[in-house]
Amino acid sequence: MSANVSPSIQGKTSDGRLRKLLYSQKAAPYLFVLPFIVSFFLFFLYPMVNTIIMAFQEIAPGVTKFIGLKNFSNLMNPDFYKALRNSTVFTLWTLLILIPVPLVLAIFLNSSRMVAKNFFRSAMFIPALTSVVVAGTIFRLIFGELEGALLNSFLGYFGVDPIKWLVNPWSSMMALVALASWRWIGVNILYFLSALQNIPNELYESAGIDGATALQKCYYITLPMLKPITIYVLTISIYGGYAMFTESYMLWGGSNSPQNIGLTIVGYIYREGLQQNNMGFGAAVGITLLCITLVINIIQLRATGQFRKED
Repeated sequence: MSANVSPSIQGKTSDGRLRKLLYSQKAAPYLFVLPFIVSFFLFFLYPMVNTIIMAFQEIAPGVTKFIGLKNFSNLMNPDFYKALRNSTVFTLWTLLILIPVPLVLAIFLNSSRMVAKNFFRSAMFIPALTSVVVAGTIFRLIFGELEGALLNSFLGYFGVDPIKWLVNPWSSMMALVALASWRWIGVNILYFLSALQNIPNELYESAGIDGATALQKCYYITLPMLKPITIYVLTISIYGGYAMFTESYMLWGGSNSPQNIGLTIVGYIYREGLQQNNMGFGAAVGITLLCITLVINIIQLRATGQFRKED
């Protein structure tokens, strides 16, 4: 009898099964997470596994062979140490600026006594919307070595001779930190503002009744309640510091800077992997960078108590 079933009835049956599957409560969660799973495998897991394999290979046009740990042993060179030092110093400076300064500014912008709060919030977030290519070009002109450059023109009013900002190690690092701080301070303010607005006002009112001052409220209520978002900002800032590339590339107009004063780890990956066509060695540098950021973040998360079990 089943053989005599018309195609229209079979089509309706299959459509009913498909509709039942789509509207099933058991299948719905898998359908919702399917785009993330597909993108995770295509754009994260597969490239990462492929990069790990490439780190143990010598890749040349038409030739690919396994060479063991040779790429990692080649990391012991002055250029890599210089790139690691520059990235570490840059990350430390950005942490010293991009955590306390946005925190203080967010507290002021969240205050009911602040005038024109919306204007200042917008003004501080606008740099984050600016292209890093445009921002890097503008900062390269600001920190130019000629007398007519903006910063040297300003110093000229005080009788200071022009400074070659992007040639000296200390001033080049200052330019990099200034560019990063200008671009990302508004984003961190936004993070802290969202956390501040979730703190119940009842806590401040109770503290005020008990006679607490504004500084005591900030120390005993605001800062402890901001601990989770502070740890989050610290984590992404560490990653962002070590992953910095475009800012350095735009300030010096390429991956080569005088005596490698602007060389970062990602810039070293770009130079060795793409410009020098040494993909295996570039992959080894990338895996090393991943391990460095992973270890540092695990240490700071453990130090801040994120791995402790809640009572």
